[in-house]
Amino acid sequence: MNTNTAVRSADLHREILAWYAANARELPWREPEAGAWAVMVSEFMLQQTPVKRVLPRYADWMERWPTPAALAADPPGEAVRAWERLGYPRRALRLHAAATAIVERHDGRVPTDHAELLALPGVGEYTAAAVASFAHRQRHAVLDTNVRRVLARLVDGNEFPPTATTAAERRTAAELLPSVPETAATWGVAVMELGALVCTARSPECGHCPVAARCAWRLAGRPAYSGPPRRGQTYAGTDRQVRGKLLAVLRATRSEVPQAELDAVWPEPVQRARALDGLVADGLVEPVGPGVYRLPGGPPVP
Repeated sequence: MNTNTAVRSADLHREILAWYAANARELPWREPEAGAWAVMVSEFMLQQTPVKRVLPRYADWMERWPTPAALAADPPGEAVRAWERLGYPRRALRLHAAATAIVERHDGRVPTDHAELLALPGVGEYTAAAVASFAHRQRHAVLDTNVRRVLARLVDGNEFPPTATTAAERRTAAELLPSVPETAATWGVAVMELGALVCTARSPECGHCPVAARCAWRLAGRPAYSGPPRRGQTYAGTDRQVRGKLLAVLRATRSEVPQAELDAVWPEPVQRARALDGLVADGLVEPVGPGVYRLPGGPPVP
């Protein structure tokens, strides 16, 4: 990092960290006593899901399963049931698988080592860095959608980042990361919060941004995005909607469900069959006989 870049980074650190200290939301997984498991659960739930939808599910989840061992003791179907309508329910199975691995490999304690976190089932590059940073206060670049958008605008002058995370983005994040691990951990969540509250995707509030005077995108006149088309989050009429309706039937009972009850929730048979086959292939639904289904793993442990 050259001298000019170092000076600029120090200014950004000071301004964004000061903004975060004054504006950070009080969230349960940020409490000092929350612990690594609480952080991991929140990170799984927050993937592609807004905080306001996560909060009630998170509270119920942590009350029922306050440790990885508590979750691992129940069948995976109970995780799917408790996920309710957070969306992308495979996350529930992955979190259950991660909890089971934590019990089997790490005596029920979320590992502190980044490589060991990354080796857990369902834990990718982002989640491993987030848990290591936010829970264990280590120095890792944490690149979620909000962080990537802030850095795209602030550094590169682009309204939105590329569709997939690039090596250039990782280099930028690494160059801006404070050298002190504790400060780096706070920096990661501070930039994330800035993207969530101010530098939003649809309505960025540049007038409330602590680094607006340094933002390349704002200084360039906020040019419109000119990259590949960004996919919208369509839902109505999609296989995702059908899958959600089928899972809702299975979540509503602890009994096995006959095909007829599933057929009743969606009129189009080809799409319905495709959605059900997909749920089975993903491990979210378990056939227990001809035309009979249940959530995976059977009934919960008493």
